[in-house]
Amino acid sequence: MVLAGYCAFLQLWATQPLLPLLRKIFDASEIGVSLTVTIPSLGVALSAPFAGFLADRFGRRRVIVWSAFLLGLSALATATANSLAQLLFWRFWQGVFTPGVFAVTVAYINDEWRESGAGRTVAAYVSGTVSGGFSCRVISGFVAAHGPWQRVFVVLGALNLLLAAAIWAWLPEESHPHAARHGWLTALSSHLRNRQLLAACLVGFCVLFSLVGAFTYVTFYLAAPPFGLQPAALGSIFFVYLVGVVVTPVAGRAIDRYGHRSALSAAIALSTAGVALTLIPQLWIVAAGLAVCCTGVFIAQASSSAFVGTTVATNRALAIGMYSTFYYLGGSAGGYVPGLFYSRGGWLDCAAFIAAVQVLTILMALAFWKAKATAHHADDARSISA
Repeated sequence: MVLAGYCAFLQLWATQPLLPLLRKIFDASEIGVSLTVTIPSLGVALSAPFAGFLADRFGRRRVIVWSAFLLGLSALATATANSLAQLLFWRFWQGVFTPGVFAVTVAYINDEWRESGAGRTVAAYVSGTVSGGFSCRVISGFVAAHGPWQRVFVVLGALNLLLAAAIWAWLPEESHPHAARHGWLTALSSHLRNRQLLAACLVGFCVLFSLVGAFTYVTFYLAAPPFGLQPAALGSIFFVYLVGVVVTPVAGRAIDRYGHRSALSAAIALSTAGVALTLIPQLWIVAAGLAVCCTGVFIAQASSSAFVGTTVATNRALAIGMYSTFYYLGGSAGGYVPGLFYSRGGWLDCAAFIAAVQVLTILMALAFWKAKATAHHADDARSISA
């Protein structure tokens, strides 16, 4: 599960520490090069429901393994890009192949650990995604500092293929195959009438919106005076992700004990405090603020992913795929919309807007996530129905 999480996010955010460099190479605006983050997120959003459908029809393990290999191959293809348009084309396909690992693995967990411990297992998986997101950014910044930017995707693609081989060798078959019980459109229609699931999807939209917005535009903030960081140093900023690797699995126990709604509200409040810290123009304080911000978001993601599994009884992979669509639409919007505020008022306006979105996230969870849909104990999980 941890390797699958690591693999899923080894490509998606690779261009974030490269954005100031790509702006110079392609003579583009901040919003223009931020499309290298927006476009793959859009690819994820568009393909996520189909990944869930394929997993319900053909099996979780098969879709996870094939998607992991396709992610590695698409990264190698990205290394052939010589223009911004070509880069965006291949980045879109990297996004398309991501849900086959990300969304389907969450469905796999919710099936295999349905009776108890899903919150802890999802939190462990999220720690893998955090590690992958951290690694892709740090590797990207380091490799770009010592050679052409295309070499970044050669390195990441090769690593992704090695991980895909490990997942193929070690991931067990499902203990109980879960074929779709209804037609895809019938199941999707049922999910769209599920208010708890829709509320989780909207929260997921805001969760990734805030994370992508913060970590995309903070690179421009840190590349400008008084910081003046270069690509390698910008990549190193993402060492703050390691805090989330440690904290998120521990927080998984709190999700199982206190419930998804309480855990998410506390986590987003923590993240908002982290965004506020970044406004203090001292590098170590900005780094600390980013560490607090991303840790809160990771805990919120673990909570919302686990909550989705409690809202449906059948076609769970499709439900996770639907959640992933909203989640990555949020990521796609987060790579673009905060840029409008950054171009108008710099990091201050951008950070204030992101904080406002996070407050809205808490309000939606408190208003629409019902306590009865939250599994406080293992016995409660057995009684949950759609």
